[in-house]
Formats: sequence, structure tokens, C-alpha cells
Amino acid sequence: MKQFKKLLLVAVFMLGAVGVANAQKIGHIDTAKLFQEMPGTKKMKTELEKMSKTYRDEITALEKKLQDKLKKYDAEAKAQTPETNAKRQAEVQQEATRIQQAKQFASQELQKKEAELSNPLILKAQQAIKDVAAAKGLVYVFNSAPGGGLIVFDKGIDIYNDVKKKLGF
Repeated sequence: MKQFKKLLLVAVFMLGAVGVANAQKIGHIDTAKLFQEMPGTKKMKTELEKMSKTYRDEITALEKKLQDKLKKYDAEAKAQTPETNAKRQAEVQQEATRIQQAKQFASQELQKKEAELSNPLILKAQQAIKDVAAAKGLVYVFNSAPGGGLIVFDKGIDIYNDVKKKLGF
């Protein structure tokens, strides 16, 4: 009889554990697809493309100006003194450096603008995901986009401190 009680008790605990595990509802969403289809994303892309084209046109004009100068200097090189040719070579190198710096600046500015425009959209999407998860009673929401991870985990059990303790730090 004692063994029967123990067996019954173990069975009750197992059923309880299975019930708790099943109570934790899990969802998923492809955040990359969601972000691509958000209304503000198209506007953001248009603005970034316009800004990129402006920078590209400016840099192309600088490069054309440099090429024209190089052709001119190459054509006149034989008629010039070595000192003049050295000055011209230094001038060309300075302009090439400026063009490289302009490219780096344009890249940095585009990254800043992209972050500035995309962050509000990302926050809006995250809040919507959390709201829907709460409404559906989801404890975990996974990002099903390639390379995605966990998005919602507010009600789950965080085992970080326990694992840290187990590892001894």
C-alpha cells in the first residue's frame, strides 16, 4: 500500500508538471517580414535612397573632376618642371584622400539616418508583438526570421543567475 501511495503521488506530480509545461503557450513571428511590410518602412527606404543618391552624385562629381585634372596633368607633365609635377601629384593625392573621406562620411551619415528612421518602427513593432502576446496569453514568442531569437520572455523563468551560480561566478 505504501508503494502504491508513492506511485500515485509521483503520478500526480508528473501530471501537474505536464500541465504547467502545456500552460506555457509559445508563439512565433517573422520580424523581418513584418518590418518589410510595415507602412513606415517604405517611406524610410525612399528617404534613404534619396539621401544615398545625393551623396553618390556628389562623390561622382568629385571623382570626375579628379579624373579630368589627372588627364590634364598627364598631358602637361612633359612640359612641366619636376617640382611642379611633384606639387601636382601631391594635390591629386589630397583630392583622392578627400574623396575617400567623403565616401566614409556618406556611409556614416546613411547609417545614422537609417538608425534614426528605423528605431521608432522597431519599437512600435516590438510593442505590438508584446501586446498581441499578452492578449493571446503567450509566454514566449520566437522570431522565426533567419537568425532570429526570443522576443517575448517577460513571464518565463530566467535561469541566468542559477547557471551563473552553477558555473561558480
